[in-house]
Amino acid sequence: MKRLRVLVTAGPTREYIDPVRFISNPSTGKMGFALAEAARKKGFLVTLVSGPVCLKTPQDIELIPVITAAEMAQAVLNRIDKNDLLIMAAAVADFKPSLCLKEKIKKTRNKFKSINLEPTQDILLQVAERKRGKFVVGFAAETENCLKNARRKLVEKNLDMIVLNDVAAPGIGFGYDTNQVSVITSDFKVERFPVLSKRETAEIILDCISINMKGMKSNG
Repeated sequence: MKRLRVLVTAGPTREYIDPVRFISNPSTGKMGFALAEAARKKGFLVTLVSGPVCLKTPQDIELIPVITAAEMAQAVLNRIDKNDLLIMAAAVADFKPSLCLKEKIKKTRNKFKSINLEPTQDILLQVAERKRGKFVVGFAAETENCLKNARRKLVEKNLDMIVLNDVAAPGIGFGYDTNQVSVITSDFKVERFPVLSKRETAEIILDCISINMKGMKSNG
C-alpha cells in the first residue's frame, strides 16, 4: 500500500533589517516538530520545512532548513506536487523591511527613525492556488475575535481544516511546551480541546486530519 506524503512547516521566519538585526516572532517550532513526529508515527513520509529553531530533527524525517518567508515559500511550492497533505504550522512573518541594508546600522545614526515594511509572500494563498486535491491544514494564532478570524482565514485561504489557538492566553502557545487548540473543518464544525502537551496536541490534530481526509475521499 502506498505511503502518503506530508509536508509540515514549522518555526518562525526572519526578515532582515541589516546583517545582524531582523523582524521575527517567539515561535520555537515545537508544535510543528511535534506534528511532523506524529505524522511519521502514523506512517506518513514526512518532509519538514523549518525556520530557525533549536530543536533536534526527528528520526526518519527530511528536514529543509530555511530562514526567510520567501525561502519557506520556495521550499513549499517546490514540493507541493509530491505531497498528499500539507500542515502549515509555521509562524511566518507577515511583513518584511522594504530594504535590507548591507552594513550594520550604527547606534550613532540618530536620524534612523522608521523602517518601511511591505507584505511577505502569502504562502497559504499560493498553496491554495495549486491545491489540486491536496488536503491543506492551516494554523491561526489569534489574540482577539479568535473564532471569527480563524473561520475567515479558513475560507479566504481555501483550507480543508484550520487549527486555532489563542496566543494571548497565559501558559500556552509560543514558547511553551503546552497548547490549547480548536480544530475547525471546512463545514465550520468546531472541536475544542483542553490544555495538553504539544506532543499530545499533535496526535489529536493528526487524528482529526486522518478522519477528515477519509471523509473527503469517500465523498469524492
